[in-house]
Amino acid sequence: MQKKPVVKKTPTAPKHLRPATRKWWSAVAGGWALEDHHLRLLTLAGESWDRTQQAREAIDTNGLTYNDRFGAPRTRPEVAVERDSRLAFARLLRELNLDDTAGDPSRPPRVGGAQW
Repeated sequence: MQKKPVVKKTPTAPKHLRPATRKWWSAVAGGWALEDHHLRLLTLAGESWDRTQQAREAIDTNGLTYNDRFGAPRTRPEVAVERDSRLAFARLLRELNLDDTAGDPSRPPRVGGAQW
């Protein structure tokens, strides 16, 4: 009896991501042969991107600083959230190593081979 080849269906983007981030997630997941642990990293990257955008929107609305109870200017907490989320996003992308460098064995293969 022959084994049937395992056909992986294209994973679905997590519903809690913003629509633009879900679209990006689906494009990456559909364009690369990613293992389950890569998909988790991709999800974390999407969450980090969304958190960055949320912090940016709060900063745009409320500004970079506020005055504390003594009237001294203080940096809003959203500034740190934005910074930390940007760093997390960049590090997760680096960890996924999706740069289009043909033949690099350290990154997941592109689905359908190299596309130039």
